[in-house]
Amino acid sequence: MARIGFIGLGVMGQPMAEHLVRAGHEVTVHNRSPDPVRALVEAGAKAGASAAEVAEGADIVITMVPDSPDVEAVVLGQQGVLEAAREGVLLIDMSTIRPDTARKVAAAAAARGVRFLDAPVSGGQVGAEEATLSIMVGGSPEDFEAARPVLESLGRTIVHVGPVGSGQTVKAANQLIVAGVIELVSEAIVLLEAHQVDMQPAIEVLAGGLAGNQILERKAAGMLARRFDPGFRIDLHHKDMQIIQAAARDAGVAIPVTALVAQMLVSLRSLGRGGLDHSAILTLIEDLSGRGGSRSPTAGQA
Repeated sequence: MARIGFIGLGVMGQPMAEHLVRAGHEVTVHNRSPDPVRALVEAGAKAGASAAEVAEGADIVITMVPDSPDVEAVVLGQQGVLEAAREGVLLIDMSTIRPDTARKVAAAAAARGVRFLDAPVSGGQVGAEEATLSIMVGGSPEDFEAARPVLESLGRTIVHVGPVGSGQTVKAANQLIVAGVIELVSEAIVLLEAHQVDMQPAIEVLAGGLAGNQILERKAAGMLARRFDPGFRIDLHHKDMQIIQAAARDAGVAIPVTALVAQMLVSLRSLGRGGLDHSAILTLIEDLSGRGGSRSPTAGQA
């Protein structure tokens, strides 16, 4: 069992930290808002007043925060992880951030004798709650093997994908695919409904053929019911699309379809829908098709 510091208890981080507590690790947690900390303390964790306090005495520190500046703040900033982490500590960032930020943080950690892995996840809130996340890990093979027993408490598919920054690059590719598939599923739903097709068997047969995908399996029911309670908010996917586009620019890679879907997310945010689940891309396709009416969707309602 390890002494683990866990920073960031959002919709993903809170259940992930709970799994580590249940696995028997000694877990100290920190979060900007106090309610998730209280819930984890009730589950058996300890509370840390700062990122530095969480890191003090830890064998492993995990960060799970929203964006690149947040990772830099909790790791590199005042009262951050590197102020207190002892030499040899393994820092695992499981946030979704820019690959170049991951490399910057890794370099700063190495200067303090702290090992670093970038290990973003896929699977959403359900995957975090069920400990079935897919975890893509960048860093040294030795550090990956050291982290594996802890990561196995959080996910089902855990793969080392290359040096530091590689995990974030693979996560960018993941988010590119997810956004594109949601958009195409949205187009399919609007087309099928316009032709008054019986939707449930239509989705069933599509899911069983070459068009089958996890968006159909996990998201189609909510999309058909026009329920967009956020498992992964449009605002966050918008952030991820900016990461993807920056990575593509850095590499000189053309991603035209991704650029179009990214602009759709910008439009949804401007319409006040950034807090909805990313499957609410459907609402924009409806609007473009003249089938949205006066609907102004919010989470949990049409």
